[in-house]
Amino acid sequence: MSKQWDNNRDYHSFANVDEIRVKHLALDLDVDFAAKQLTGIAELTLDYIETSCRHLWLDLRDLTILDVRDDKGDALTFTIDKHDPILGERLNISLLSQTASVKLYYQTSAKAQGLQWLTPEQTSGKLLPFLFSQSQPVNARSWIPLQDSPKARITFEAKIKVPVGMRAVMSAMNDGAATLDGEFSFFMEKSMPTHLLAIAVGDLAFGKIGERTGVYAEPEVLDAAVKEFEDTERMVDIAESLLGPYPWGRYDMIVLPPSFPFGGMENPRLAFITPTLIAGDKSLVSTVAHELAHSWTGNLVSNATWRDLWLNEGFTTYFTHRIVEAVFGKEQAELELVLEYGRLKEELATTAFTEQNLPANVQTQDPNEAFNRFTYDKASMFVHDLERRLGREAFDKFLYTYVQHFAFEAITTETFIEYAKQTLVVEHGDKLSEAELLEWVYGCGMPDWFTAPVSNSLDKVEAAIASWLQGTPASLLGTDSWRVHHWQYFLNSLPEALSQEQLMELDECFNLTQSTNAEIACDWFRVAIRNHYDPVLPALSDYLIRIGRGKFVRPLYSEMQIAGYETEIKQIYSQARVGYHPSIVVQLDKSLAFNG
Repeated sequence: MSKQWDNNRDYHSFANVDEIRVKHLALDLDVDFAAKQLTGIAELTLDYIETSCRHLWLDLRDLTILDVRDDKGDALTFTIDKHDPILGERLNISLLSQTASVKLYYQTSAKAQGLQWLTPEQTSGKLLPFLFSQSQPVNARSWIPLQDSPKARITFEAKIKVPVGMRAVMSAMNDGAATLDGEFSFFMEKSMPTHLLAIAVGDLAFGKIGERTGVYAEPEVLDAAVKEFEDTERMVDIAESLLGPYPWGRYDMIVLPPSFPFGGMENPRLAFITPTLIAGDKSLVSTVAHELAHSWTGNLVSNATWRDLWLNEGFTTYFTHRIVEAVFGKEQAELELVLEYGRLKEELATTAFTEQNLPANVQTQDPNEAFNRFTYDKASMFVHDLERRLGREAFDKFLYTYVQHFAFEAITTETFIEYAKQTLVVEHGDKLSEAELLEWVYGCGMPDWFTAPVSNSLDKVEAAIASWLQGTPASLLGTDSWRVHHWQYFLNSLPEALSQEQLMELDECFNLTQSTNAEIACDWFRVAIRNHYDPVLPALSDYLIRIGRGKFVRPLYSEMQIAGYETEIKQIYSQARVGYHPSIVVQLDKSLAFNG
């Protein structure tokens, strides 16, 4: 008999959020670069759901709890009574009465998975060290003792002490003109999920983009970042026209060092962005649109558990295409949608059929496994199908109403299903049945009626590939007008097996091995690796040592494993590992069987 899961329960948190809820967090922390440690106090203000509750369960991972006090200053008894290799530890605090708040005196570990400490040599300026966090999905507990569950939305404030001359920023309201005197204060008055708690400290300057938008970056990177992301204010305006007023006041970004493991992270008021987006031609800024879209779908309306991640990523990926279409035109939006489906097809071909539904089957697994092409791209295809069925005007009305209805709430898949049955199915029953809705969400694979996206703009790429394979020299393929997306489609559509002569011709004609576009370089390296085109190895090594973005490094190491480059993997990874974010290191150590 199969286990029956409770879809309302967050299986990736020890916290007793259904009995008692932390509603506000106040931090007072010292940042010690020498010890790679945060030290200080976390004060948690409590809201009693069960008035008789006298225990508070918090999530920890590798934290040292020095003392716990109540709001009167009295010591509280606490124990660490559960351990799990993925979830960390459960801190069990005994409450003397209906305590209003608790203060935890603590310090982090140098191996905290949610914090990366960079030496000056690992930064652009080479003079000052750098710190940044990555809390999603369950790494906030490695730098703050808290109820680390998306169900536990909180407001927060913080006092952060750093070395004089360095700037601290957080997922709160930041002041680009703040004096660098070593003390910074922050306040976030709107409730947000704990996985969006974020901090960065370094040699950071601020560049204004618009009235409510700007970018923080190391001084050496700032001008290029401002230029690359200059359309951000316009993106905010367009997003507001679709989903209502921007709910967070400001939309600033920070460009992090290359070891940042993601393309972006939607921390409210301070989206974290990878420098690999700075291509010089705005060809990769859809990631900025994606993180902005999360301000509504993910930050405003959030997943209640990691099983429900598709509610964040599917709607956000769809919404990204709408922003890109409005800012950069329909052709680019269509190109990105086709490439998105191409990524999904790869995963459909390599994933067990029973795993190909929208809710992630991660109750007993690492929640990082929820971040796959089904929660992003299959979910996006579902939302696109809803738009196609209803028509854009009717669908936009539904999307706006849905977001406003669940604003500042965390919802489950089942909550969405019930809402959709009461709205979409009732109001548009002639265009969408309940059975079709359920097939999209719970069914495996793609529905029988699904039609793959197309773009006429890719006809020239397919013609070029066919012509080249029939003997036309690469130099005569007419690629001068191609965008990055055309090149990605070209590389991903090449035959699996190519000769050394064919690869050499492409490389010499288009200088692919030395491409400065991170997306094109990654796609080319994958083609080269699987065909043992060894001239790419020096550039591949430099790429993997320089860039720590999971989207790139994970598939490249995987391709090398499949191709049998075991010696090269060991040589490259032993050098690159020290520069990768701890969360990526944990994953790669396992997949590469690295033992030092």
